[in-house]
Amino acid sequence: MTPPSANIVQHLDRAAEARPQAAALKVSRGSTRAGDIDYLTLSFAELRAEVAAWRARLEAAGTAPGDRTLVMVPPGLPLIASVFALFHLGAVPVVIDPGMGRAAFLACVARSQPRRLVGIPLALLLSHLFRGAFRSVGSRILARGSLTARLTGPGVAPPVPRPAWQARPEDLAAILFTSGSTGAPKGVCYEHGMFAAQVDLIRQAYGITPGEIDLPLLPIFALFNPALGMTTVVPELDPRRPAAFNPARIVQAIQQEQVTNSFGSPTLWRRIARHCEDAKVTLPSLRRVLCAGAAVPADLWAAAPRFLPRGRLQSPYGATEALPLTTIDHAEVAALGAAPGRGACVGRPLPGIEVRIIAPAEGPLTAAAVVTTRPAGEIGEIIAAGPVVTRAYDGLPDATAHAKILEGGRTWHRLGDCGYLDAAGRLWFCGRRVERVETAGGTLYPEPCEQVFRLHPRVPRCALIGLGERPAQQPALVVEAGLAGVEADALAAELRIWAAAHPVTAAIRTFYFHPRFPVDVRHNAKIHRLALARWAATARGYSPAALDHGRTGGALDQDWRQTER
Repeated sequence: MTPPSANIVQHLDRAAEARPQAAALKVSRGSTRAGDIDYLTLSFAELRAEVAAWRARLEAAGTAPGDRTLVMVPPGLPLIASVFALFHLGAVPVVIDPGMGRAAFLACVARSQPRRLVGIPLALLLSHLFRGAFRSVGSRILARGSLTARLTGPGVAPPVPRPAWQARPEDLAAILFTSGSTGAPKGVCYEHGMFAAQVDLIRQAYGITPGEIDLPLLPIFALFNPALGMTTVVPELDPRRPAAFNPARIVQAIQQEQVTNSFGSPTLWRRIARHCEDAKVTLPSLRRVLCAGAAVPADLWAAAPRFLPRGRLQSPYGATEALPLTTIDHAEVAALGAAPGRGACVGRPLPGIEVRIIAPAEGPLTAAAVVTTRPAGEIGEIIAAGPVVTRAYDGLPDATAHAKILEGGRTWHRLGDCGYLDAAGRLWFCGRRVERVETAGGTLYPEPCEQVFRLHPRVPRCALIGLGERPAQQPALVVEAGLAGVEADALAAELRIWAAAHPVTAAIRTFYFHPRFPVDVRHNAKIHRLALARWAATARGYSPAALDHGRTGGALDQDWRQTER
């Protein structure tokens, strides 16, 4: 007897059979005379036909099961249809973030060795201009608009959907690239069984039901919607410049289409929340907002009940290599109370997920490291195991060895983050391992320190950095503000008093002001603290004197050592 297929595309086929006329996809094509957003709508049956048309086109170009195919198309219909057609064929889509920078993008292409390229005309042109990176590409398939009408012609029936490729859980399904927020982007090898586990876990954890309407502010998350039976409303947002979006237009789309679900970074949702407050509007149709990519700031948690009167702000924790692992919502955050300096609580592990805290280490680790865990309340390196944890990076055995720990039949992923588990089993995030600051008086972590300063009314965003080499670094804080001279002196003096009042930040005496932080393109939320540390090496720092209220540096350092855990 043939075992059931693990191919994620089967969920689209089931949705098309169960709810053929239900809307699967809505793509903006401008505005109506009345000012509404005008959407092109495809039903699940029409989306299935579009996928079948794409499959026919890809097969005609010679695409076969196992062929790595670089996908360079816009979000929405082209992305969903081409990727699901590749799943149908058993080919392997390679998806790389746009906007990560030309050099990084070309390096990712060269490393992934795609045999095919599906792209818009500009993508095909780039593949000829940079032949070195694209030398493995044997055929190029042009993506332009809807394929169904152009392949069939007037009065001709669309391609008949054919059975999808029979996938085993361990078969390679796709290669998705990390954002590269603290290093070079890496291709993550996703197996079909991992996608199936993600769909099941997301559905169960958040109570998502068929017929819901999603507006994904991260385009790649739209790929889960056909499997979850949700309608995808494609947002008016450029994935190469997500911070340039218009929050009013996003709010209009949510209200007009009665959106029930949305995924986006804290940076984007913070702007949407502020727009709702300024415009005195709420979003009652939303059942949930999933906010990830960085720690959710206190003001966004606090604002959630105001702009989500019938929904919840929820924050799943994980990484491209392992998602989701834990989750928390604004009600639980409120119940925990405000206590800056503890780190960001990211909730309890989801069913089937195990999280442990081990001693931070730089090199590869053996199974012994998994057994030697740290007690509740003690900060260390976060590792996780479960069905959504990937096993390897593509073509990077050294990176795989550093990020994965094999223990019997399980693979543990090293998140690259530091944090701790509390007595109730909740995970608290404290920052990236490589961004911790090791001083003579103890170790400082970004999130607990930055939480303290973010409460200051003149600190919209800040970053803890370390000056010098471990373990004798000097801690400093960079504030995102274009200040210099007298203004900078005055704010630095305020911040030094602010820092001295909190044991976790008492050792921070030097402040820098940067007009615009370097952040990741994907979420526009992850601050490149190591880049800021390099910038600070030649920038002017402000170190107010005689503001420690009679306390010595030794006393400040002693306070930190006592509260580090």
